[in-house]
Amino acid sequence: MSRRLGRAAISNDFRYQNESSTFREYAIEEYKPHVEPYYLPISNEIEMFEAAFEERVPVLLKGPTGCGKTRFVEYMAWRLGRPMSVSGDDGADQALPVVTVACHEDLTASDLVGRYLLEGETTRWIDGPLTRAVKAGAICYLDEVVEARKDTTVLIHPLTDYRRLLPIEKRAQVLEAAEGFLLVFSYNPGYQSALKDLKHSTRQRFIAIEFDYPPRDQETAIIQHEAGIDERTAGELAKLGEKVRNLREHGLAEGVSTRLLVYAGKLMRKGIPARAACQSAIIWALTDDAEVQRTLEEVVSSIFE
Repeated sequence: MSRRLGRAAISNDFRYQNESSTFREYAIEEYKPHVEPYYLPISNEIEMFEAAFEERVPVLLKGPTGCGKTRFVEYMAWRLGRPMSVSGDDGADQALPVVTVACHEDLTASDLVGRYLLEGETTRWIDGPLTRAVKAGAICYLDEVVEARKDTTVLIHPLTDYRRLLPIEKRAQVLEAAEGFLLVFSYNPGYQSALKDLKHSTRQRFIAIEFDYPPRDQETAIIQHEAGIDERTAGELAKLGEKVRNLREHGLAEGVSTRLLVYAGKLMRKGIPARAACQSAIIWALTDDAEVQRTLEEVVSSIFE
């Protein structure tokens, strides 16, 4: 099997290619969507985000798991970069860069801003993803931000008001955000608790856009497009999604996401029987409770006989 290593046209873009696959590796602040992400607007979220971007107002996205928050951010990065496209260009290189940080309970301020690392007998400063986004003028997307420690998110306060500054205390420096930088948080209110919630001083530095699962007709269109299945099957999966979400007060912690419905559709497109696909992609993925699983199986059987 032949293999080739090479450099792409843009800096820090590393590609590995063989006869059957290609992957690309980017510096975190240089990643951009390559093609237009498929996104169907549900309300006025596009107009709200565009206005926030133009006014440099930070954005907080709230909504359940798998409802399209991350896809929305990538779509907006593409959309906001399009005005820079020249005639005849597809605009791929003009999409805004997106720096994504998956937040977790061990995330520290140094993880975001940077740290000194030992290199031989000396130390070298390494910028964190937030610092690199500030310098590059990228959209910095902190996904599930409530999972991070509260003292970590406080460091972003100077970036979220008129100053747009990032203090780097360990280097006695202050960075002024480049044009185009925007801070975006997301979280799932369903997991909200006294221990996992944003501080009020942080929340009130953002405008909030609420997301939910789309109406059935729009969810049908999404499933049909993403899974590559016919409209009738996509409609049945969207109907299943509605019914499962109505069980949240009957032992189910959270409703089925649009993402899982798409996964079920993809299995069905590959020839997996509908009930088996739903069992694997939806029932077993949602819960380990045997009684709840049986209830979900009955719902699936009522749709896919």
